[in-house]
Amino acid sequence: VTIKHDGRSVQTFVVYPEVSDKRPVVLIIHEIFGMTDWVQDLADQVAAAGYIAVAPDLLSGMAPNGGGSSDFAQGQAVKAVSMLNPDQITRDLNAVADYALKIPATNGKLYVAGFCWGGSQSFRFATNRSDLSAAFVFYGGPPQAADMTRINAPVYGFYGGHDERIGATIPTAREEMKAAGKTYDPVTYPGAGHGFRRSGEEPNATPANKKGREEAWARWKKILARGH
Repeated sequence: VTIKHDGRSVQTFVVYPEVSDKRPVVLIIHEIFGMTDWVQDLADQVAAAGYIAVAPDLLSGMAPNGGGSSDFAQGQAVKAVSMLNPDQITRDLNAVADYALKIPATNGKLYVAGFCWGGSQSFRFATNRSDLSAAFVFYGGPPQAADMTRINAPVYGFYGGHDERIGATIPTAREEMKAAGKTYDPVTYPGAGHGFRRSGEEPNATPANKKGREEAWARWKKILARGH
């Protein structure tokens, strides 16, 4: 679907579960690679688990020809994502969330989940969206401590044991979230690397990445199930 706001049009992949009752929305924030087939496949998995999945292409309209992620030359989407304006990201995510919460099939609960770059954006979105039921941060860094005071939802972290760059942020984030009186529950999967949710699905996945992916998926679904 195309979600329009503030003069922008955000292309958003929406997948519905096959259920008979109203279900929560899971807003999925893509990796630094932009909207990829993997993100759409992940949205399908979330919907198959029983949730309304909405995954916006935050590069919508940003390609040289006015297209989105798939219209960038190889490798250029990463550069474009890294240069996105933070306020634009927030406006896009809010517009998509507002759209999703008006879907008749939703029960009004909103979750956000992000991966890699999107993991950091998921944590950041929790500082800007007061009606979240929870934020799921997959191997992303935390926001500034001063911004954590605005978080209302519990934040659940999923990290790889062999991802020292992001892993090094966990102790400070734990202290700062505790000081702000917020719930932060990080889990580190031994031996898994950065991006294990994606790499753990590949045919040549290492045992640690595969195990981390499976355990993280089970944990994610268990937390979601508690919330609806």
